[in-house]
Amino acid sequence: MMRTHYCGQLNETLADQEVTLCGWVHRRRDHGGVIFLDIRDREGLAQVVFDPDREETFALADRVRSEYVVKVRGKVRPRPAGAVNPNMASGAIEVLGYELEVLNQAETPPFPLDEYSDVGEETRLRYRFIDLRRPEMAAKLKLRSRITSSIRRYLDDNGFLDVETPILTRATPEGARDYLVPSRTHPGSFFALPQSPQLFKQLLMVAGFDRYYQIAKCFRDEDLRADRQPEFTQIDIETSFLDESDIMGLTEGMIRGLFKEVLDVDLADFPHMPYDEAMRRYGSDKPDLRIPLELVDVADQLTDVDFKVFSGPASDPKGRVAALRVPGGASMARKQIDDYTRFVGIYGAKGLAYIKVNERAKGVEGLQSPIVKFIPEDNLNVILDRVGAVDGDIVFFGADKAKIVSEALGALRIKLGHDLDLLTCEWAPLWVVDFPMFEENDDGSLSALHHPFTAPKCTPEELQANPQAALSRAYDMVLNGTELGGGSIRIHRKEMQQAVFDILGISAEEQQEKFGFLLDALKYGAPPHGGLAFGLDRLVMLMTGASSIREVIAFPKTQSAACVMTQAPGAVDAKALRELNIRLREQPKVE
Repeated sequence: MMRTHYCGQLNETLADQEVTLCGWVHRRRDHGGVIFLDIRDREGLAQVVFDPDREETFALADRVRSEYVVKVRGKVRPRPAGAVNPNMASGAIEVLGYELEVLNQAETPPFPLDEYSDVGEETRLRYRFIDLRRPEMAAKLKLRSRITSSIRRYLDDNGFLDVETPILTRATPEGARDYLVPSRTHPGSFFALPQSPQLFKQLLMVAGFDRYYQIAKCFRDEDLRADRQPEFTQIDIETSFLDESDIMGLTEGMIRGLFKEVLDVDLADFPHMPYDEAMRRYGSDKPDLRIPLELVDVADQLTDVDFKVFSGPASDPKGRVAALRVPGGASMARKQIDDYTRFVGIYGAKGLAYIKVNERAKGVEGLQSPIVKFIPEDNLNVILDRVGAVDGDIVFFGADKAKIVSEALGALRIKLGHDLDLLTCEWAPLWVVDFPMFEENDDGSLSALHHPFTAPKCTPEELQANPQAALSRAYDMVLNGTELGGGSIRIHRKEMQQAVFDILGISAEEQQEKFGFLLDALKYGAPPHGGLAFGLDRLVMLMTGASSIREVIAFPKTQSAACVMTQAPGAVDAKALRELNIRLREQPKVE
């Protein structure tokens, strides 16, 4: 081996030993005839000192520049008094350089790594191989590796088998657009890249494998956000002969152990919260419980007011009027309120009504708001009592379709929590349970809230009689307002699966065409089974404190689903297209 040690492994116990280091020149400094090179590798930095006594080596050290690849042989020694760097793992020692070999030179990088400034993301991704040299980026990927190792150990120790499932498969409706791969050997036909290994892991349960896991690549051709990528990684888990509480207990143990092992954090209890309660109190099915603010329904006090903005939604069965009290918020400037009004507009809200509670004892006179004149004093008092308003508070109101109010006020709650520094703890986990089986689309049809293989908490007959009232056997693990993972008990009887397909408007012919293999499998002794999938990228993002999953993926795509480093996706030559029986449409010329 070329090296004896990594830079970050050096410490006082190696004093007076000779070591050989390999890495990159992080920084070069010339101090009064002595040259210092900070050498960097994946484990950290080490300071190497070259003095003029070794003329040839000193002259070479004088010529090296940042990001040169070098090999150094020297002796470890304690740093002089006052020169210790507590911010470096190797900060108590330095290496007296005996020999220096330049393994490769480097051009000046497009951005400095020793004094990193916030260069644009496009530049960082274009030169990702340089960006990843930064210690803070390397630390994130090293932590990701520790996380996957911990998870594998836990699942291996609990009897799970690591089984790979196909990447080239067929398109199945799972909620997002598929990435399609044309087949050369089957002209006119296409494979699809998996949105998840869902059906294959269920088939493994039918096959008797009992406990399966896979750290699986998944692909979804969808619009991107900070926490989405076209290709992402799932910790995929499936079990047989376990119920919801068993699966939740098992995976909760995995996450608890992971946080303890990697971050030395003891997570608090995981409360269980029904979906309806989460939406009612927090406007979200993944509430951030670190923020003490809650939504309170007040429609019953506003049905008859002479203010259609309130009375309309209050009287509408699909409407909602909710209030959000912010302690001490009455001092908020008008500009800030206007900013929050624009913010909720992103979620479809047409405005943001408010009441500043200056002095409740004065009745209406003690309230500051353009809306109090529309609401009888008795009703105002009921509302303020219900939200727990006291002097110095501000109360925001949302009034619209229930979905808009929940999303807008739910997002405002999160923003206020961060803006006003209201977080009560560092980590707040929970389970959200009792999800509806279906959600209504704009055209009145139904779609599966999770996916169409989730088992309901009722019989096929009850399901068909009232599908909108049906609850599913689904569960989501949430941490700090982020969904870490979601899962469910699956349908294991053919008649139930067909009933769900029927409700979703999938015809018998389409059922057979797209899911015939699954329906066949359910006929041949499918056991009760269920599972869960965690988003590995999101988990690492949370545990590293990164702002985006792009920060914890080695080579991520941009928000337009492109790789600026490799220039993917790229054009394909005509011969390859002909072999695939594909002809591109001519693009209209831009005048």
